[in-house]
Amino acid sequence: MYHRSMHVLGIDAGGTKTVCMLADAQGEIIAEARGGGANLQSAGELEVEKVLHHVMEAVLAERDVRPEAICLGMAGVDRPDDGDAVRGIMRRIGYKSRTVVVNDALVALVAGAGDNPGVVIVAGTGSIAYGKDASGHAARAGGWGYLLGDEGGGFWIGRSALSAAVRQYDGRGPATLLTGMVLEQLKLDNPTQLIHEIYYRDLHRHAIAALAALVQRAADAGDAVATDILARAGTELASAAASVITRLGMRGDVFPTILAGGIFRGLPSLARDVTTRLSEVAPRSAVRLLEVEPAIGAVRLALAAARGAVTLPAYV
Repeated sequence: MYHRSMHVLGIDAGGTKTVCMLADAQGEIIAEARGGGANLQSAGELEVEKVLHHVMEAVLAERDVRPEAICLGMAGVDRPDDGDAVRGIMRRIGYKSRTVVVNDALVALVAGAGDNPGVVIVAGTGSIAYGKDASGHAARAGGWGYLLGDEGGGFWIGRSALSAAVRQYDGRGPATLLTGMVLEQLKLDNPTQLIHEIYYRDLHRHAIAALAALVQRAADAGDAVATDILARAGTELASAAASVITRLGMRGDVFPTILAGGIFRGLPSLARDVTTRLSEVAPRSAVRLLEVEPAIGAVRLALAAARGAVTLPAYV
């Protein structure tokens, strides 16, 4: 039994935003704070430290509370070196609480499925599929970053829109509504200006990911190029999930598949397409959108850590 006055912190640190929640022993959320992205690989330790310090101080401001445990979900921290780096950041910030560092996909899965077996597909700026079975085994596919993979994520879709625009300009590809939409959003006059915008002004990955919304709009208007981009995104995301499901031997099982991340909310046709494709892979799986903040999963894991009862899945 744990004390009613106990508190924990649950943090979901994504590439675009960081959400920190302070909760009591019953899991009730007392305070919430938001900050910028905190991706260790792309932002670096100093920026991650600044973001984490900001959100943690914000939820604890003017409260005489010392968190019993902290769970931090962050992209790409499955490797021991990254986990050590994050724990070092927490020590520098000054928090000596028990700290559990996990992949942000696990946090999203726990938010949507609790302790039960399940699969999550996270599609934000990047993408990853992650699952765990009833035996506590886990598998992942994707999450390789924007240069090596992240197929079906916002950056990948936005970059595909940019590619479609320059291919039309060259005469190497068909006409598409995306050309005019991209130029309007970036406030450019013609596609040749994209070279300066992308390479010299170093357009941020999140700005490219934001172009994904244009692909949905163009597809809704009947644009064949945009429709093809979304179809390829659906194929990639469903393929990543299928790999996880197959490696865990769950194709015939009953389990939830959680669709998490801003891309699924902003591109509803993509969510529908992935749902349809997964019905062929795991027909007994119920596919649903994550309706709560992933940080809720971090709170649940932090509570388990405070009770000494957290067992993290082991990769197969």
